[in-house]
This record gives sequence, structure tokens and C-alpha cells, in this order.
Amino acid sequence: MFRVPRFSHALILLVMVALPAATLAQAYPTRPIRLILPFAAGGPTDLLGRAISQKLGEQLGQTVMADNRTGAGGNLGAELTAKSPPDGYTLVLTSPFVAISPALYAKLNYDAAKDLAPISLVALIQNVLVVHPSVPAKTLKEFIQLARAYPGKLNFGSGGVGATSHLAPELLKSLARLDMVHVPYKGTGQAVVGLISGQIDMLIMAAPAIAPHIQDRKVRALAVLSEKRTTPLPDVPTAKEAGLDNFEVGLWFGMFAAAGTPRDIINRLNLGLHKALAAPDLKERLATIGVEPMTSTPEEFADFLRSETARYARLIKDAGIKTN
Repeated sequence: MFRVPRFSHALILLVMVALPAATLAQAYPTRPIRLILPFAAGGPTDLLGRAISQKLGEQLGQTVMADNRTGAGGNLGAELTAKSPPDGYTLVLTSPFVAISPALYAKLNYDAAKDLAPISLVALIQNVLVVHPSVPAKTLKEFIQLARAYPGKLNFGSGGVGATSHLAPELLKSLARLDMVHVPYKGTGQAVVGLISGQIDMLIMAAPAIAPHIQDRKVRALAVLSEKRTTPLPDVPTAKEAGLDNFEVGLWFGMFAAAGTPRDIINRLNLGLHKALAAPDLKERLATIGVEPMTSTPEEFADFLRSETARYARLIKDAGIKTN
């Protein structure tokens, strides 16, 4: 009777152990994928996530279900992903909060650098600095001169402590050596109301959201905080064009899976995202809401996250920002 040699038993065992992971990666996905959106419906993360999920699903041949899981400034959704099985069936679409939170909160229930696997950067929404029409400044340079002439007299609103709408003005204060008062609101929507009503003098927020009020002359735009001008506001100069270097704060978005997700699956998701974001109909849809698609390799996204985390940590420390 034929007998398998002893060494072959070990070889067969190794092959059997390796097969599940390899088969999983090759077959992926075999069931619907959940894309966690860590902010409420109607906001930029929600609009972007739902637009991407449909196209990504077409590329992967499976439904990608958008799932709004709000709480803790976006960190609940990131934590749910970090603690999910590392099989590529739970993803999260994040904004800069994953780079801001480590320095802002004394304790988080996840570590973005260790517990999340970067897939790709996805999109960018440009921020714009706007002022109430009563502020006697028509340019960013004039606004800086005004703030220096009246230290502590001008104020700025934000969507809350530690939000990008808070940290961007803090960067301006640092770069231009200004003394201004922070007025936090519960969300940028309330901050916009405060600006239009004249309760606050200045606000930095996503260009697409504030563009209608700029066009209606309810607020005045002074500068876009990016390398290039934004489509919704083609006549508004960049901060650099307006005379201030290094004043770039964008609202970027990226997608993560749980750490430990097989690299073949990460690569499949990365390729699917690249193809989805290159689709003309999705690009046109995103352009209508002022979103610029962007892509990267997982390694580039990881490097970008480290850079942003370090940048925001310095800014938060220098500004003495603390949460309750």
C-alpha cells in the first residue's frame, strides 16, 4: 500500500494552514461590505461616503453599505472599525479627526497608527477664510493688519474645540502672531449663523458649504487655505497668493480597514477605490459638491497620517488647547 512520506505530512499541513488566508484574499469579497461613516447624515463625510460606496461596490462586485455611526467626534466609528475582524468587511471613511484626536484627548479606545490599516486617501475639500461684511478688511493681509492693530478685539467661531474650523484659525494666529478670541459652537452650522448675524467676526470652514452665503454677500471670502484655488470660489485667492505662506489646512478624507487585514485585500480595495474615483460620473458628482478626488498608495496614506498627526500635535500643544 502506498504511504505518504513523513516529510510530506508536514508540507501538507503547512499548505492547509496557508490556504484559508490565500483563498480568502482571492475570493474577496464574497458578501456585502460595511462602510462606517462616523458623522451624521447630510454632512460632507456622509455625502462623500454614499457617493463612493455605490461606485466602489460596482468595482468590487458586492454591495458596499453606508452605515452612519456617530459619536465622540468621529472616534466611535474609527474604534468600531479598529475592533472589527481584520477581513476587509468593515471599513471607515475618516476626516482629519484621526490625526487630531491623539493630541486632543487624554484617552482614546484605539490607536489609529496601530489599530487601523490605511487603504487610500480619497478626497479633499478646501477650506476658506470668511469674515462678516462689517469687518473692514477686503484681503487677508488687511485682516492680519487689523487683528494686530486691535489685539484681543476680533473673534472667530468654530464647530467646536479641536475641530479643523478651530485649529485652522489657531494656525493663523501662530503664523501671523495674532491675538483673537475663540467662540466655539456646537457644529459649523451654528457657527455660520453666528457669522451671518454678526456675533463673530471670522470663520474658517469648507468652501462648498459657505459658498452660497459668499455669493449672496452675507459673508466675505478672503482666502482659500490650499495650494490652488477652489472650483466653487474661483475668484478667491489662496493664502499664499494673499501673502501668507504655509497657511494650508484642508479637509481631507481617507479610508481604513482594521489592522491585520491581509495585504491582498488592502490592495484590492485600493485598486477598487482608484477605479471608482476615476469614473467620470463620480468625478462629476463630487465636483458638484465641491469635492476633489484624490488617491494614494497605502504607504503614502500612512506617511501622510503620521505627518498630519505630528503637525496637529504641535499646533494643539502650542495653542494650549484642551478638552473637558
